Order: sequence, then structure tokens, then C-alpha cells
Amino acid sequence: MSSTICLGIESTAHTFGIGIVDSSGKILANVIKAFTTEKGGIIPGEAAEHHVEVCDEAIREALGSAGIGIRDVGLVAFSRGPGMGHCLRVGAFAARTLSLHNKIPIIGVNHCISHLEIGRLLTPAKDPVLLYVSGANTQVISFEGGRYRVMGETLDIGVGNFLDVFARHIGIGFPGGPKVEQLASKSSSYVELPYVVKGMDVSFGGLLTNLKQKFDSKKFSREDLCFSLQETAFAMLLEVSERALAHCGKNELLLGGGVACNKRLQEMARVMCEERKAKLFVPDDRKVLVDNGAMIAWTGLLMHKAGMRMGIEETAIRPYERTDDVEVKWR
Repeated sequence: MSSTICLGIESTAHTFGIGIVDSSGKILANVIKAFTTEKGGIIPGEAAEHHVEVCDEAIREALGSAGIGIRDVGLVAFSRGPGMGHCLRVGAFAARTLSLHNKIPIIGVNHCISHLEIGRLLTPAKDPVLLYVSGANTQVISFEGGRYRVMGETLDIGVGNFLDVFARHIGIGFPGGPKVEQLASKSSSYVELPYVVKGMDVSFGGLLTNLKQKFDSKKFSREDLCFSLQETAFAMLLEVSERALAHCGKNELLLGGGVACNKRLQEMARVMCEERKAKLFVPDDRKVLVDNGAMIAWTGLLMHKAGMRMGIEETAIRPYERTDDVEVKWR
């Protein structure tokens, strides 16, 4: 097992990624091909078509970057869920094709868990609470009793989708998170907004409606609204994260998911952790925060090393798979 190389395929949403990782945790390649649009959001069929178009190129590019051939690959891993069915099917089909044609073992990986595992690999975090913030997913996750438990989550839309929808409403395109962050950096004027935390969960639907109404009223600038959006939404997320740290008796917070690239979120998380004498961990490489194949490859290796196996007939996608559906045999 010491020399096993895994090729991981990520295709849950707008990203088609191919990562190649060896069993020591060295990332040999991490190729990301992202579907983008200036108008509208992700149309699953169009994103899936994009994935089909870039699939062969991404695999060739990753193998070339790693300096290996497909015969050097000892395991193929793919994201089986959660995610968009149209997109997941492309990655699963590619994984099955590589597996069958080259007689390579195959394993399906939970996308959410892989965000946590790549963070544990690339930071000194030992047993962190994960604040997982991406387009469709917003969860606070902790390892308890043999599974990754969801301590809190969004009750409606993911924080990334929330940012994207508002960005689309104000005409700045997709993906919206980086553009909202850029506009927010130009303001320090806070506009009062709804703050919705319900126990350990958060809700962004009412906040989104309120922001849209304020923008449509033409009484507030885009910069002020983006600044206020970030301050409010991120404070909500860090409130429930801090509560999870206290409840689980842990002192490490790990950020994962595309929204974790946001510098203001990182700054607010750092302040919260300092105040409660906890440690904050954020992988340095942005390419492992966003959806990527390397995290799928590494999690596949962990599962395989723990003795987990799948036949081709067991590799059906699971678009609605929960984080806590997965038995974690590798910890």
C-alpha cells in the first residue's frame, strides 16, 4: 500500500477536477476545470456538458503533470455525492471506464467528508471541528462515535449559493463569492440586516430576500450591501461554530469549501478562535479549498487503506448522501 497512487475525480457541481495523490499524502497533480457563466447560475445539464468536454483533457493534463501513466495508478476514486445528478454521473462514468478498462480498483467518496480530510492532511489539525462552507453545502462537522456528525447546518440554501444568487441579482455574474468579497472590501458602512441563527442552525433565505429588497430600493450601494452581507452571514456561521467547539470540547477549527477562501471569513474566524484560546487551520493552497480532485483521491486512499472496497455494481451515485451517512472506518 505504501506506493499506491490514486486518481481522484471531482464532479459534484460546476467543477470537474482530476487529482493524483500518493499514499504518503503527496499531491502529484490537481487539475481544476471550472464551469463559469456571466449570466444566470449553474444549469446542471450545461455543467454536465462542460464536464464531458473537459474530461479527457483534464485526465491527460493531470497524468502529465504527475509524470506518470495510467498504468501507474493503483486506485480510482470519484465523488459519488452529494451533488447534482447530471454532474455526478459524468465523474462516475469516467471513473468506471478507467477502472474497467485498466483493471484498477474503484471507490466512491463522500464529497463533504473529503473537504475535511484534505484539511487534516495539509494542516497540523488533529481532531478539528470543520466549518464547511461551499455553494450547496453549509455544515459544522465533528467526528464523534465513528462518524462525521453534522452539529449544525443551513436550513435552506448554502452560503455559497446565497452569495451567488445575490451577486446575480446585482449583476456581477457567477461565481459571486469573490466578486462580493471585492465589493465588500471597498466599504465599512454597515446596513442593518436580519440575523438568523436557530439553535445550531442558520438560515440565509430571509437575509437574501432582505438584501434584494434593499438593493432594489436604490437606497444602498452595492459596496455597503456586500460589506454588510459578509459581516452578518459570517458572524452567524462563526456563532454556531464556536458553540460546536464548546459542545464537543474541542479546540481546533478547520475551514473548508470554496467560501473558506474569503479573507474576511478567515479573519473573523481567527479572532473568534483567539478569544476562546482555540486554533484556526486553513489550508494555504486555494486549490484544495475549492472543489478539487486531490481531496477525492486522498479520501479514497484513506478508505482503501482501511479495507473498504467497492465493486462496479456498488458505485451508483448518491446525490443526496448525508455527511453522517458514512461509516468512517479509517479513524
